Amino acid sequence: MTECGGDAKLEVKQASKEFKESENVAEKYSAMTGTKNSDMNMNVGELSAAFTAVPTHKSMKKQIQFANQEEKQEFSKFPTKTGRRSLSRSISQSSTDSYSSAASYTDSSDDETSPREKSQVNSKGSSDFCVKNIKQAEFGRREIEIAEQDMSALISLRKRAQGEKPLAGAKVVGCTHITAQTAVLIETLVALGAQCRWTACNIYSTQNEVAAALAESGVSVFAWKGESEDDFWWCIDRCVNVEGWQANMILDDGGDLTHWVYKKYPSVFKKVRGIVEESVTGVHRLYQLSKAGKLCVPAMNVNDSVTKQKFDNLYCCRESILDGLKRTTDVMFGGKQVVVCGYGEVGKGCCSALKALGAIVCVTEIDPICALQACMDGFRVVKLNEVVRQMDMVITCTGNKNVVTREHLDRMKNGCIVCNMGHSNTEIDVASLRTPELTWERVRSQVDHVIWPDGKRVILLAEGRLLNLSCSTVPSFVLSITATTQALALIELYNAPEGRYKQDVYLLPKKMDEYVASLHLPNFDAHLTELSDEQAKYMGLNKNGPFKPNYYRY
Repeated sequence: MTECGGDAKLEVKQASKEFKESENVAEKYSAMTGTKNSDMNMNVGELSAAFTAVPTHKSMKKQIQFANQEEKQEFSKFPTKTGRRSLSRSISQSSTDSYSSAASYTDSSDDETSPREKSQVNSKGSSDFCVKNIKQAEFGRREIEIAEQDMSALISLRKRAQGEKPLAGAKVVGCTHITAQTAVLIETLVALGAQCRWTACNIYSTQNEVAAALAESGVSVFAWKGESEDDFWWCIDRCVNVEGWQANMILDDGGDLTHWVYKKYPSVFKKVRGIVEESVTGVHRLYQLSKAGKLCVPAMNVNDSVTKQKFDNLYCCRESILDGLKRTTDVMFGGKQVVVCGYGEVGKGCCSALKALGAIVCVTEIDPICALQACMDGFRVVKLNEVVRQMDMVITCTGNKNVVTREHLDRMKNGCIVCNMGHSNTEIDVASLRTPELTWERVRSQVDHVIWPDGKRVILLAEGRLLNLSCSTVPSFVLSITATTQALALIELYNAPEGRYKQDVYLLPKKMDEYVASLHLPNFDAHLTELSDEQAKYMGLNKNGPFKPNYYRY
């Protein structure tokens, strides 16, 4: 008889060991139940003999002898090794198919046709939208419902105000990230009486299934994940340039929509009743227009409201920075050398999270106050060009341009991860990497290896765009705070009597900030202490707020 091969011998030895263990278990079972081993179809000794009698490893299965037909049928119930592989692959594939259709950031669809070339209609017969696939609407609706569960304050505002319809007659054109959380905001505005047309402020952050759900509900939405630059501006134009409909309110994130309307449709811009802006970049643009005397409408700076700065910018980024990095690179943070460029609220959140997981974090700053805060929080404040050679990760969150230049990128070590947590894609000089001597290699969605001639690789995430919303998701609860602030800012500007707001940029009234915060306290079963009349008089405050002057720094 031919002897088994080396691998087969190992398997036989392991199988014999397992069978002996099984025999011990069987004996204990027999003692408890009164069943004898001889009553079983095949005892351990027979099975062991069957294995050792195999002439070759490949024909092992054929040599197993069965005592009777019933035993053979019982054995056949269990899949073979090949069968198990096939079954596993089948389950894995079906799971992936289901998830891919439900989550646009893992979409593996073979349909590469541009949505601009498709003819789609929703169930109501409307075609006034452009999304990846309207058939994904059902999945998007489920995601929106999940988000609603953790955005109870915004839902509460919707229920309180929908009877009054404070936005009746408002025609809101919006340019934000299109996610499940933003969808809750859009549908709240619609419930409050507004007509909405929407597009995306980032070419990578749109959740396709959510955009489909909005289109199915009747919102004119023009966005899909992976737009080209041309697609991006085309979508904005489709939102603004529509016959028989003219926007009178703008909700922007980044200033691109405001810039487009100002440049391309000045007559529309002059008739807008108010602009609400939520990003550092967009607010900077508004202040530039105001300083030049070209801002002909009032604008609300939501980005610098307390509820946006201290919650969205800080707490949201504290969690989502880790989520984005883990999903894209599977990196372990313990012991990694990380430099975070900028120690504003976003930078503070990122540094806090990275330090908590054991990363060795240093900070770059231009502002001595922020730099001192970083020092007091235990971070070294450095210049990027002094440490860039040693860094495992470089993260930007300044809102500026060319923070990481080609010179910095050339000096980075092999495997350095480079990403941006600021709104704009200008912080990392990605354009300088698109040269003939460098090779771009796509690793997975939103992850690229940029390869130097000597073989060095730098890992670039989301092509320098906003990491958390391009590569992962963000917490619904903290976005409820920002979305509620945006909704109230729109209501305030739209309903303000003539003369209250001039052609300038305003901060959200303190009372409104406090109201947004109070709507979210019930989630924590938090109970505020009330001032007595004597205490209120002593402090010079109204018992119902505002409780801090505008100059107070939280």
